[in-house]
Amino acid sequence: DESCTALETVKAMAGTLTITTAMGVIRLALRPDAAPVTTAYIKKCVDAGLYDGTSFYRSDFVIQCGLHGSGKENPFGDLTENETSKHVKLSNTRGTASIAHWDVPDNGNTEFFINLGTNAHLDDVYGGYCVFAEVPADDKESWATVDAIAVGIANGGKKSVQITSVKSS
Repeated sequence: DESCTALETVKAMAGTLTITTAMGVIRLALRPDAAPVTTAYIKKCVDAGLYDGTSFYRSDFVIQCGLHGSGKENPFGDLTENETSKHVKLSNTRGTASIAHWDVPDNGNTEFFINLGTNAHLDDVYGGYCVFAEVPADDKESWATVDAIAVGIANGGKKSVQITSVKSS
């Protein structure tokens, strides 16, 4: 049965990203029910070690990371599908992780951000910013790290916060 195969594929992609930074650890629960193509893409980038040694470099209403400024190249190319409204639609609320893209919706890449508050305008602008993961509500360590990075970059004089490694499980 085709629907059982699709469900098994989505379940296989579920898991956690563990981002180890100079300021602590952030765990993101993947949401393949909302973004199966995006989740698979991010896991492939993580498993290839693309995020290791990069940094969070932006903090305003989000903290953002990716290959920007790292000198690394993405061998997998860009995403060609924005899944914002194709599956379970998740809003850009505090702690959700979304794919960054230019003002053209179907060109996401390795850049992603974690929302620092509710950013509902990101749900629809430029085709929407696809949520693919979230900080678990009860994960105090991850929340503390997200907030420390935000403050460190925005107010603490840091230009960026180093990511030591990102692992998927």
